[in-house]
Amino acid sequence: MGKRNQGEMSFLEHLEELRWHLIRSILAIFIGAVLAFIFKDIIFDKIMLAPRNPDFWTNRVLCDFGKKFGNLNLCINTVPVELISVKMAGQFTVHVTVSLIVGLIVAFPYVFYQFWSFVAPALHSKEKKYARGAVFTSSLLFLIGVIFGYYLIVPFTIAFLGTYSVSPDVSNKINLISYVGTVTSVILASGIIFELPIVAFFLTKIGLITPQFMRKFRKHAIVVVFIVAAIITPPDVVSQTLTAIPLLLLYEISILVSAGVVRRQKKEEAKNNS
Repeated sequence: MGKRNQGEMSFLEHLEELRWHLIRSILAIFIGAVLAFIFKDIIFDKIMLAPRNPDFWTNRVLCDFGKKFGNLNLCINTVPVELISVKMAGQFTVHVTVSLIVGLIVAFPYVFYQFWSFVAPALHSKEKKYARGAVFTSSLLFLIGVIFGYYLIVPFTIAFLGTYSVSPDVSNKINLISYVGTVTSVILASGIIFELPIVAFFLTKIGLITPQFMRKFRKHAIVVVFIVAAIITPPDVVSQTLTAIPLLLLYEISILVSAGVVRRQKKEEAKNNS
């Protein structure tokens, strides 16, 4: 693909083009990871470890809200969970892993752009027109999902799992690797889930789904959404509901996106037949 038309390129040339897109994507992730590795204090003290502290934005807002309205007990993470490292290379491994994940998140728009640059030449001119904003939209949705997961799901997850106890005789001293793994998986899962409207757009374009299909299975989708919310959040009603509501809104937005694609397709068909 790339500079030459798709029909003029051989299979090996396609592979060569794909290889350079992958190399550029990996290089962008690597640069982001190196910067994250260098700014360790900001990444860990200000970002990764912050949700466990009482003064974290979400923890503070919830606590203030509970005090102002009926003296509700909404204060979470009032005592930071104790983190330990039980392996010799544990902290270094976590440092490298988190740096790579941050690099992926920072480079996501560029990585998606590389993917789009490889696929775009194979699309028709009208398909390119409709999907022109895919890079910006997908990047924006991913970023919103990451922020949503970080500021909402992560604090509730830490509050529940970090303090859960099967017996007073067992104290919680969380392994740093386990903590980071939980936080990063929640953040990445949220970012990916927020790509649902983009997925609906492309699946509708290729005819795999329709808005009627999505409306018909809305009740099933609600069940699936709450299952997903239960998987990526601790098993308590508040955090699951707070997670499920935005996901349900995303599903409704996806229906509107799918309906918009179908309307454009019908207009094009009517124009071609006239």
